[in-house]
Amino acid sequence: MNAITPWLLLLSGYLLGSIPSGWLAGRWLAGLDIREHGSGSTGATNVLRVVGKGPALAVFLVDVLKGSAAVVLARQLLGGALLAGGWVLDAWVVAAGLAALAGHIWPVWLGWKGGKAVATGLGMLLGLAWPVGLACFGIFLTVLSLSRIVSLSSVVAALSLPLLMLGWFGSGGLRPAYLALALLTTALVVWRHRANLERLLQGTEPKLGEKREG
Repeated sequence: MNAITPWLLLLSGYLLGSIPSGWLAGRWLAGLDIREHGSGSTGATNVLRVVGKGPALAVFLVDVLKGSAAVVLARQLLGGALLAGGWVLDAWVVAAGLAALAGHIWPVWLGWKGGKAVATGLGMLLGLAWPVGLACFGIFLTVLSLSRIVSLSSVVAALSLPLLMLGWFGSGGLRPAYLALALLTTALVVWRHRANLERLLQGTEPKLGEKREG
């Protein structure tokens, strides 16, 4: 395989992540720019508030698929060219997943203003280590059922990710690239939710089903 292929896979990961599913849902179904309504995010939560449940579910599934596709594609194409199971392969596959997150958060098509990468991050985890992805999603749903606050659920799930990844290592051996991914993803999700955290501290963060403008 050509040595440039890993770099092309990073570009592919970014382009997959940058598919503006939330923006397209707003434009096609409601004739509006989702970035100018609600929280301004192109993610499924803002689509839910502004457009509705059906479009939000579709956006969520597409965003999950973007993250999974980026890492699965990288693993399949690089597996025959790099040391399968080795740290080099892990590093490139993880990099492809991070590229998908970057594409979702900073899509070139929308002036670098996208979503918060929670669903795309879940898809990436499911593609890399599905038990960790499912455990993270389970924590998200548990917190959501108790609080009805999506941002809080996302942050708690993100904070649990490094511990879940370490627990997964216990059955398969340490994989440094995966642990680095967990730490970077946690930091990225928390940073993207900094405004939400401020509202949580102020007691003004909207719950699921509530609309918020501005």
